[in-house]
Amino acid sequence: MLVQNSNFPDNLNIRPSILNDIVRQGTDSERVFGIEAQEDAIRLYGIAGRVWEAAYALSAYVSPPSDWKFEPPFVSDAARNHPVTMIELGSGSGLVASSIIKTLEPRDLFIATDLPEVCPLLHQNICSVTDGNGVGVIRPLSWGNVEHVNELKTEFFSRGGPTHIICSDLVYFPELLAPLLRTLLSLSSLRPCTGIVMEIIFSYKIRSLAKESLFWSALGLWFKFEPVLVMRGGEEWRRFGSDSEDPTFIFVASRRSNSYTWIVPDDDNDLLHGVGAHGTASRKGDETFECFLLMSVDEGEVFS
Repeated sequence: MLVQNSNFPDNLNIRPSILNDIVRQGTDSERVFGIEAQEDAIRLYGIAGRVWEAAYALSAYVSPPSDWKFEPPFVSDAARNHPVTMIELGSGSGLVASSIIKTLEPRDLFIATDLPEVCPLLHQNICSVTDGNGVGVIRPLSWGNVEHVNELKTEFFSRGGPTHIICSDLVYFPELLAPLLRTLLSLSSLRPCTGIVMEIIFSYKIRSLAKESLFWSALGLWFKFEPVLVMRGGEEWRRFGSDSEDPTFIFVASRRSNSYTWIVPDDDNDLLHGVGAHGTASRKGDETFECFLLMSVDEGEVFS
């Protein structure tokens, strides 16, 4: 199901977020992504104009302080041996895209995507902070839109799929969860020509577990995923985001090797309830996300 005007839900009342210290260090970040810029963008683009909190966590993962170490790293050494092709879903204001593009080499490619009406905002912001270096491109992609996906496949993935799919703060509206998963399944069916395993990187802030947990239950049937760990200044390893004011996770996922032959159901409700996964028509779910939550509770985190 395609949702219209999803960036302007009824009674929309959101305020800009405040850039954290890591993002603020970037050239022109305050001008392009600061409070005043977000206020203008929210008026024109609604939800897409705001920088959502999980974007700050992902930006830190991409370009961390020198005394931070991550496991797994944002891009593995094996992936760095080949050209990297990344596609971001729901790029919004472009903060994450801009952060990543700055770290890439001329041989690499980053495809920022969002609804067609949001692409002008992406063009404006990404070009403002990356000097139009040619590594980044912007394309329309509405989740669940077969035509948009096929256009991307024709233009960029005729010889193999992306090496990375980036998803920052995308799990929130229940009506968008199935189209998001459907798009991830379509793109991840295209294996990278480099031979490395495609990675899907999620940055996720919990807002309503009751509404969002169904996505993770369905995702885990098709993808393996694990949380990113961080070591700061020689301290012990811990889950990145565990000390955030609001519960935040970064997950690195990869397609389950036996899932490529499973039939993806046409019905969104069936997809979210596991129909087709494991090659059967029964409803089912995966408990990976639930296990991570229980582990986090044991470590003293509180979820609502």
